[in-house]
Amino acid sequence: MWSRNSFAASLLVFVLAVSAFPWIVSSQQRKQTTNNRRNIPLRSMVGMTLVPGAATREAVCLDGSSPAYHLDRGSGGGAANWLLQFEGGGWCNSVASCLARSTTRRGSTRYMNKLEVFSGILSSDESENPDFYNWNRVKIRYCDGASFGGDSVYRNGTTVLHFRGQRIWEAIIADLLPKDWALLSGCSAGGLATFLHCDEFERLLPESATVKCLSDAGFFLDATDVTGSNTMRTFFNGVVALQGVQRNLNTRCTRAHSDPHISYPDSMFPHIRSASSPICIAIHSDAFFILNSAYDVYQFNHIFVPPSADPNEHWTRCKLDTTACTSDQISVLQGYRHQMLAALSASSSRDMRRGSFIDSCFAHCQSELQVAWFTPYSPRIHNKTIAGAVGDWYFDRGDTSSIDVPYPCDQTCHKPQAIIAYTQQSHIMLIFTFLDDHCVCVIGWPQELA
Repeated sequence: MWSRNSFAASLLVFVLAVSAFPWIVSSQQRKQTTNNRRNIPLRSMVGMTLVPGAATREAVCLDGSSPAYHLDRGSGGGAANWLLQFEGGGWCNSVASCLARSTTRRGSTRYMNKLEVFSGILSSDESENPDFYNWNRVKIRYCDGASFGGDSVYRNGTTVLHFRGQRIWEAIIADLLPKDWALLSGCSAGGLATFLHCDEFERLLPESATVKCLSDAGFFLDATDVTGSNTMRTFFNGVVALQGVQRNLNTRCTRAHSDPHISYPDSMFPHIRSASSPICIAIHSDAFFILNSAYDVYQFNHIFVPPSADPNEHWTRCKLDTTACTSDQISVLQGYRHQMLAALSASSSRDMRRGSFIDSCFAHCQSELQVAWFTPYSPRIHNKTIAGAVGDWYFDRGDTSSIDVPYPCDQTCHKPQAIIAYTQQSHIMLIFTFLDDHCVCVIGWPQELA
């Protein structure tokens, strides 16, 4: 084991080493024109499109601005196929938090970057994204604060907040409606949106279309925190009540539960219950894939051990460095992993068309992160990468469910020297956490932590 001082020194050296590189995921083998200001290959940068006619549908962001997406057109054999990726970014559950959000890129297209890097599942490079590189790839920007689920307006004097996530989704689909092969996916809050809209997406497409859905880091547990409180359940009650989400929920699912608001993944199918939302979700699609870490760092920090449950900061060192976790703390984390696997077991046993990739990295959102999605250093279960597992599931090529052994026995996280080499080669700047002497796990990137 490294000493605390050597760990800190190594961390500082690594951050200084990679901070000179701009944030981009791309292969160094590309020979193409670049944006000299940021040294980013232009092929990786995709421009923003404001949704036409959105205002007439009242399909607007929190601040009333037009919603947007980024579209990289497909080519060749993929020209008729579509991959739509919901952006993630947390939620807001009060007027104050939504008002603050409306003045940021999470609540207004006015503050969003007009160019987005497409990497991982969105990459146009066959060597980085072998199954979907030539599809029409769309990133749907997130600006409503309720996983594209709300439909109401708040007015108080001069203060107006538009909770129109459902209408934003409908306006974008009306503009882009695929006709042939389609994959609806999303990360975190976007992963929850995939649960919410999968069945609707399938209904909207022709019966001849092949439609499947993928949730990345959107499978949240209905778990009490370390003090026994259900902090997130209270939080998301506020989201549903404020934003009018309930009217867009599946009525058969809400009738099946005593509380029409709260629903979590523990009962899975036929009513899939997604924890990070007091939302009852009935998924009837035969083809759904769940990509999640068994030790999701968002859930670790906000559901299992939220700040309110740790006022004396007993968990702070463990959150920053899992080698500093006590045996009791590791035991708690293993308990949450067991809950996750129990919640997933019903789906994997009932229908082989429903797939999963549950790794043991301390991670959150892996499908758009190239080093996690498909590189020589990506997480593997049974020697299969995330990209390989998703591709095999979508195209019915093989096994659909993969679950890694528990930490620290897993071998799916990233070794320090490999990450450093890949970072330097591909001009990537990462946010990461050391797990032990042998393993580093990526936990996100500067703009997509929630």
